[in-house]
Amino acid sequence: MREWIRNHGLLLANILLFVVFFGGMVVTGAASFSEDQLAHGQAAVTIGQYLTTGAFVEATFENWESEFLQMGMYVVLTAYLFQKGSSESKPVGKAALQDQDPRTARKGPDTPWPVRRGGWVLKIYEHSLSGLFFVLFAASIVLHAFGGAAAYSEEQLAHGQPPMGALEYVGTSQFWFESFQNWQSEFLAVAVIVGASVYLREVRSAESKPVAEPHYETGA
Repeated sequence: MREWIRNHGLLLANILLFVVFFGGMVVTGAASFSEDQLAHGQAAVTIGQYLTTGAFVEATFENWESEFLQMGMYVVLTAYLFQKGSSESKPVGKAALQDQDPRTARKGPDTPWPVRRGGWVLKIYEHSLSGLFFVLFAASIVLHAFGGAAAYSEEQLAHGQPPMGALEYVGTSQFWFESFQNWQSEFLAVAVIVGASVYLREVRSAESKPVAEPHYETGA
């Protein structure tokens, strides 16, 4: 058990942090939503009730969509673009293991099944990592639209105006403001780590080059 935890520590730590911060978002979000309800002469909500509100759905998937977009684009961009000296880039002008054609690779029992199967299955598998992120991005942006429309409609009804559907909400500046304010920060963070990893180091981190490695050395 201890060995299994060690071998999966990075994933487990991130899942734990997600649960902690997501729980914090739910609790504080419910409190904030209830304060707003009381300020408008309405009843406060429980945490369970808050989870069914458009405000919760919109806030959650507005953030998730930006994360999945960032990671999907990063996977694709690092396949074709380079940054000399960055630990986030493949070596410039050199062959990289990631560029190997799996059709010519030696196959054994531990080779992933899609590689052994070949054909259209392998074609899909070759792009399955970015594909997963873009599917999650699409699902998140749809749920963002539905949650945002519900929250927006509640506000509209409170002011005696008609509600709005998800497609209509996508056409509003509010929807795109919510999206762009998250998207820009994600790509700023990526640009910072790509550029900073040329000159800065973090000992023992897989995201950093060895501390003594020259700045112009690219990749691992």
